[in-house]
Amino acid sequence: MGFPLVFDSLLIGTGLAMDAFSVSLANGLNEPCMRRRKIFAVAGIFALFQALMPLIGWVCVHTVATYFEAFESAIPWIALALLGFIGGKMLFEGINENRCKEVDGVLVCECKSIGLWALLVQGVATSIDALSVGFTISDYELSEALICALLIALVTFVICYAGVLLGKRFGTALAGKSEILGGAILIFIGVEIFVTSLF
Repeated sequence: MGFPLVFDSLLIGTGLAMDAFSVSLANGLNEPCMRRRKIFAVAGIFALFQALMPLIGWVCVHTVATYFEAFESAIPWIALALLGFIGGKMLFEGINENRCKEVDGVLVCECKSIGLWALLVQGVATSIDALSVGFTISDYELSEALICALLIALVTFVICYAGVLLGKRFGTALAGKSEILGGAILIFIGVEIFVTSLF
């Protein structure tokens, strides 16, 4: 395993993790009372998908490259639809549900939990563009592709863990408005992935 492989993989992982970081931030905003075990799970889900997608892309390049190229143009649309749906749902609930009540002069907010299904959808939506990394690493041997995926997962985990912690801190400070901001961030990321794909 050479230094260029490790360095390139860490760079790829950092680049791929940016969307996942933003979604992790939104999740922390939406659930400021998230426990440490769940933070590990959130970061783990994003890391898993970010590692799997380049590997799936690598396999596709070596097996069904023609079909994969046809599917690639649909990737931004899928990401936009998934993130738009979840972000819109969070935004709608944040606007229409008042989760905060004043008790003895203190604002107390109910902490809403993000479900596993929503996390899985977020994981797919933020990593689906990583399928095209399969083209970038297509000249790698299988062992090198696996090492690359492992390093991408490691970088993504650390970045997403930090994102949730940061979101939690701001989510607590924003009391009641965090779900609206979190939903808006998800929608923005979906639009950003889509618009970026046009250029």
